[in-house]
Amino acid sequence: MSDIEQIQDELRRFNQDRDWDQFHNGKDLAIGLSVEASELLEAFLWKKPEDAKPERIREELADVLNYAFQMADKYGLDIKDIMLEKIRKNAAKYPVDKAKGSAKKYNEL
Repeated sequence: MSDIEQIQDELRRFNQDRDWDQFHNGKDLAIGLSVEASELLEAFLWKKPEDAKPERIREELADVLNYAFQMADKYGLDIKDIMLEKIRKNAAKYPVDKAKGSAKKYNEL
């Protein structure tokens, strides 16, 4: 069993034990993910990036990943596959010779 599968199994069991699956449709998982991403942003609000508290970042990032993993599970998506596919797509959009050291969007390179 991979690390990702172990995490998804634990999340499934956690939610089943509490009968929370009834609340975890795609829409509500996406909303939850967005809310948690906003809480992650809040850890940086009014601070220099290096002044954000690592423990707060850790907690909020775990919440973001929790919802992302649950969404992937809900839609039967393989996290490793979708991540590697996205990296390949981004590599095509942002070739090293054009994108290295640049913050420009792919259509501006």
